[in-house]
Amino acid sequence: MADTKKFWTQQRPDGKWESKREGGERASKVTETQAEAWAHTKAKAKESGGEAFLKGRDEKIRERNTYGKDPYPPKG
Repeated sequence: MADTKKFWTQQRPDGKWESKREGGERASKVTETQAEAWAHTKAKAKESGGEAFLKGRDEKIRERNTYGKDPYPPKG
């Protein structure tokens, strides 16, 4: 089951960048630049109190931001 509070920015096969909710069939926004898609993804995660993930061209997670209650708060 997909976590609906997780939002992803990733590159599409056509070279554009998309912002998408985890488990969603369609992107909520498609942009020409990674920066635009990442800004949209972070805004959606802030609205829901969820997490935003940025995947690079190599499919590895480059950045991750948590909004709201952090599931793994650091100690100290």
